[in-house]
Amino acid sequence: MSQPTRRQVIGWGLAGATMTAVGAIGLWQGRRPQGAPRSPRIRPTTDGSAAGDGTGPGAWAEPQVLASADGVLELGLEAAPTTVTIDGRSASVWTFNGSLPGPTVEVSAGDTLRIRMSNRLAGPTNLHVHGLHVSPRGAGDDPFVTIAPGEAHDYEFVLPDDHPPGTYWYHPHHHGHVAEQLAAGLYGVIIVRDTQPVPVTRERVLVVSDPLLTADGDLAEPSPRERMMGREGRQVLVNGQVRPRLEAAPGERERWRIVNACPSRFLRLRLEGQTMLLLARDQGRLREPVETSTVDLAPGNRAEILVEATEGTSTLVAAPVDRGAMPGMMGGRRPGGGGPLELLRLEVGGKPVDRRGAVEAVPEPRDLRGEDVARRRTLDFAMGGMGGGMMGNGAMMSFTINGQEFDAERTDVSVRAGDVEEWTLVNSSPMDHPVHLHVWPVQVIDDGDGAQDEPRWADVVNVPAFGQVRVRVAFGDFTGRTVFHCHILDHEDLGMMGTIEVA
Repeated sequence: MSQPTRRQVIGWGLAGATMTAVGAIGLWQGRRPQGAPRSPRIRPTTDGSAAGDGTGPGAWAEPQVLASADGVLELGLEAAPTTVTIDGRSASVWTFNGSLPGPTVEVSAGDTLRIRMSNRLAGPTNLHVHGLHVSPRGAGDDPFVTIAPGEAHDYEFVLPDDHPPGTYWYHPHHHGHVAEQLAAGLYGVIIVRDTQPVPVTRERVLVVSDPLLTADGDLAEPSPRERMMGREGRQVLVNGQVRPRLEAAPGERERWRIVNACPSRFLRLRLEGQTMLLLARDQGRLREPVETSTVDLAPGNRAEILVEATEGTSTLVAAPVDRGAMPGMMGGRRPGGGGPLELLRLEVGGKPVDRRGAVEAVPEPRDLRGEDVARRRTLDFAMGGMGGGMMGNGAMMSFTINGQEFDAERTDVSVRAGDVEEWTLVNSSPMDHPVHLHVWPVQVIDDGDGAQDEPRWADVVNVPAFGQVRVRVAFGDFTGRTVFHCHILDHEDLGMMGTIEVA
């Protein structure tokens, strides 16, 4: 099989985490006006391990799973400063409920997810359920909400009955603070359960992040250059751990749900010595798993891979990805530079087991290529000139879409509910820009390397430097106002975001 191109972007358990979880859940339960409190179903990780603090040599841990029951999940999330252990050393980070990552939220299509978000940070925050196709109205996925320090906000997300299963995630989205809060540790996974079982030995959640820390383990302030380029931490973690160790027996099949929770870092993943099958990317399953040697993830992207274990030890490696740079910004590392990064080690040994059965094909998703297009638009993502960002030489740089920096009071795109539109995403800058549209997933028609042969749905689409990508969007189900932006989150915070209203 041919290797994907670079443009084909496809625990709990920290000290006191259990008590923090109980207290956070109680924040919501205390507000129920009558009847017995509804507690989330808490289940262990599928490999049978309890979430640990990650302090032991090579310890593997996953966030605790909070699962819906009877169609509802109610929980509290508290964003607060926390001290954790990373690679045997104390680090001061920000977390949800004291856990790096935050708890994994598991729901089904048609469920209602209610979250009380409490802010114990020094600055404003809010919550975005990245990739979920839910309403932006009312208590829904509204990026314009502000939760001030010491305050809380009640969210309610109602998933459609036909919501695609898959791996999604949550993180703050208050403009001007997004990169800072994600880099500090505020993120967690959302799983929408399968409607068709996948025969695997176990599932694992792998959240890849690169917090920006000082040598003493404190949160570091990015330099103006790092903000222009998009900050990248020097240490890359999986579930808050450095190079954890996994074990499997020959013949076992594992499902890895991988989230790129880095503010700016692109990931090109390889696992030599084992068979990797791409099962899903961003929005739902592929029709059939596809064997691959490399999986590319832009910031915000997710992928699900099946690992067919053979014999021996293998390392999951993130190879360097050159995502471009601005001319004249000298000094420091080039974004995506450096050598390969070892993320984790998989040790396969012991008595072989019988291999699992074949993965059944699923129906192809909706294909917008044969549908009428109500309107075609061009959106130009640009850097340079005069604006709100400070370059290393003291000059000001602008981060714009169609020549305008973000203004929450302005509506940039107005869409008629029910329409299908075609957008050409143009990148007129020398750096890649992964573009994310809230609420409505997009179908990639042409990824810059050519037209797609089959329906490919995503919610983050990388637009390469000086390139363009063509997508179609079906604005069904919901009306309301939200945003689209570059998911190099420093670029978003500096102005590369627009508003969209569907009515």
